[in-house]
Amino acid sequence: MHQLFAATFVLVAFYSLGRVDCSAYDKIVSHSRIRARKEGPNVCALQQVMGTKKKYFSTCRNWYKGTICGKKAVVLYECCPGYMKLEGMRGCPAVAPIDNVYGTLGLVKATATQRYADISQLREEIEGRGSFTMFAPSNEAWEQLDSGVRSALESNVNIELYNALHFHMVNRRLLTKDMKNDMTITSMYNDLGLYINHYSNGIVTVNCARILHGNQVATNGVVHVIDRVISAVGSTIKEVLDINDDLSTFNGAVLASGMMDKLGQPGHYTLFAPTNEAFNKLSPDYLKRIMEDKAVIAALVKYHLLNSVQCSEAIMAGSVYETAEGTNIQIGCDGDSLTVNGIKMVLKKDIVTSNGVIHLIDQVLIPDSAKDGIELMGDSHRTFHDMVSELGLAAALGPKTEYTLLAPIDDAFTKEVLSKDQTLLRYILENHILKLKVTLSELYNGQQLETLAGKLLRVFIYRTAACIENACMVRGSKEGSHSALHVLRSLIKPAEKTMYQYLVSDGRFKIFLSLMEIAGLTDLLKQEGSYTIFAPTDEAFDGLTREDFELLKNDLNALRIILLYHFSNGIFINGGLEGGVTNLLKTLQGNNLQVKSVNNSIHVNSVDVPDSDLMATNGVIHVVKNVLYPADLPVGRQDLLVLLKKLIKYIHIKYVSGFTYTEIPITFLKRIITTTHYIETVPNVTTVTRYIDGEPTLTKITKVIEGDPTYTKITRVTESEPKVTEVVIKGEPVITTFTRVIEGDPKVTTLTKVIEGEPLVRKITRVIEEDPSYTKVTRVIEGGTVDADGKTFTGPDFSKITTIHGNPNLIDQESERITKIIREGGRFAAARKAPAGMRRRARPVRRHHKPAQ
Repeated sequence: MHQLFAATFVLVAFYSLGRVDCSAYDKIVSHSRIRARKEGPNVCALQQVMGTKKKYFSTCRNWYKGTICGKKAVVLYECCPGYMKLEGMRGCPAVAPIDNVYGTLGLVKATATQRYADISQLREEIEGRGSFTMFAPSNEAWEQLDSGVRSALESNVNIELYNALHFHMVNRRLLTKDMKNDMTITSMYNDLGLYINHYSNGIVTVNCARILHGNQVATNGVVHVIDRVISAVGSTIKEVLDINDDLSTFNGAVLASGMMDKLGQPGHYTLFAPTNEAFNKLSPDYLKRIMEDKAVIAALVKYHLLNSVQCSEAIMAGSVYETAEGTNIQIGCDGDSLTVNGIKMVLKKDIVTSNGVIHLIDQVLIPDSAKDGIELMGDSHRTFHDMVSELGLAAALGPKTEYTLLAPIDDAFTKEVLSKDQTLLRYILENHILKLKVTLSELYNGQQLETLAGKLLRVFIYRTAACIENACMVRGSKEGSHSALHVLRSLIKPAEKTMYQYLVSDGRFKIFLSLMEIAGLTDLLKQEGSYTIFAPTDEAFDGLTREDFELLKNDLNALRIILLYHFSNGIFINGGLEGGVTNLLKTLQGNNLQVKSVNNSIHVNSVDVPDSDLMATNGVIHVVKNVLYPADLPVGRQDLLVLLKKLIKYIHIKYVSGFTYTEIPITFLKRIITTTHYIETVPNVTTVTRYIDGEPTLTKITKVIEGDPTYTKITRVTESEPKVTEVVIKGEPVITTFTRVIEGDPKVTTLTKVIEGEPLVRKITRVIEEDPSYTKVTRVIEGGTVDADGKTFTGPDFSKITTIHGNPNLIDQESERITKIIREGGRFAAARKAPAGMRRRARPVRRHHKPAQ
């Protein structure tokens, strides 16, 4: 009786202290006690995996699912740790008798360990004075130990077996509440470390061996029963990779990635190490590609590494863990097998090292960051994947090319789409491939993204959605090595027209467009911007008479109030609206539209929208068959009230006598100011020199075309040097200048002839200007004529005028003709026929003789 009281006192003392700092293990045991309260005092409910002897104090998740590691589990009721049954009494009312560590081994049914303590001369030590913690392997744990190892221990009990048992002991008392996650404690064998992990699901492991029955207090310590025999650990993960021939390929990858040093340093890691056979399953081209790209191979290696220790026995169901690469993997279990991302691939579990644990796997885990865009696509966009390949677009998407795939789900490719011409299908697909890598976090509202087809796509960011043009994204965006993937609910339809052009070409909105023009609002449909319009069809205006339209025309402010209530600033497409709630869109008129998105359809102010998401370059059009009007805006005139009641039957319009609409300032219309820039250029001058026998004769033919903004001047100069041939020119040297100026209206024509005593110079000038227009024409006239006094005038014949206009070649022809005249006899040669294409017309000429000096 005294012994029972003492044991009870010790247990109560320890557990009352434990409640101050309750561990996950203690919480799970408490929950198990609550679940079994109907079975009597101190009874715990456990789950046992069917077909095995594995039992767990389970979490709520496993308890209500009725499974552990995907296998059906049955419920067992047993005495909670430290308690016993009494015959004829319900539950477990008795406290187990307290004994030393050796005797406690018998109480917890670790009889194999107790026997080995006997034969190894450890019994005396654990029966004596001290404070010990013993992690005692269960009887089943000894049976599962490799037979060769067990035989070696049993053949050398005084050294090998004794040392092995000492490795399971710590020279102080440790309850589960004292065992913190990632804790290292010193064993009683050569001070080698024991690695403790305490998980949130209540599992506690020592060197990855699970504690089955914990906190069995003894007079000189505490006993924890574990599920396997543990062995000494001395190697790091790096050292294991170096010596394991089955991991040589992965070892090379780790070296190439620059991660090897990290795996040799202290830490708490879990490494899923692919074997050589796993790498042999990869294509040689892919393996070569990733090994040549340090960033990619580093991402691949990090994807196999967790910054935490995950022992296999701690996994009771699928859980998500973040990798060193930054993305997540799911680690689960299927019976006794571990799974990674839902696949059974673990060949060997729990290779414990001084800085973590290694699990060998038969597949290489490839993160998205080590894939190109084509490899990122999954089963939900198989059609897009196949079409990219079939239409020859995959060749342009190399592994080092930056691009982004906007992949519609398979349902987006209807029979109508797939029946289109292949050229058109290719164009559609090109508009789903961006020229740059753009991740989800880099998208922002109003952003423009260029496609392979050269189109600019707009990005719209909403509270619960991200959309590109009319297509919104669904979950599943991924980031590859040089590319990105975004999954879309529908095909993208890039905008081709403005809202005005769209409405005109559609043909259903003639009345709405005419009213917009009357109200002076047409530019709103044409100008740049981002608008949402609920456009009423002609059907919406059924019932209006000519007088009703005249009423609207005569009250522009009322007309603008009605029309602008159909416009909202910003682009709101169906997929961007938050489903199941009322989305308030403020209109340009000032009141709100109440918009709901239900079952992929839109309702505005309780009016159906039969056709939505018609994308325009300056907004989006949603079609309505009713005129919209704010329910909280009254009408102050009877005639207008009657008109509105003809149009609007879905709400009751309030009438307030004398109410007038506030005039809306049309500040949202953008005024376009055109600025004309005038550019002047220096006239180009072309000089041509000819050598003619005789006295030097200078002939200049100059054509100057002037205008605003440009001036063009063409100059041709013919010069000659003295030659042996003598040319006699009779008469005084003559300078002849002929000028004609043509100006708008009135028209002024001036003809001037000046005779001076300088060498003969003929100058032909034409000046053309734009607005106002000035044209100077200098014409070359051959032959002689008679002056006003009846005297013969020896010089060019002005009665035969040839116009050089519109044909630059005539300048060269005329120049050569003059040269020929000079060679054949100078300026007295007979007049010759003008070159083809030149007009000749006789005009009266007034001559003015220069007064004598």
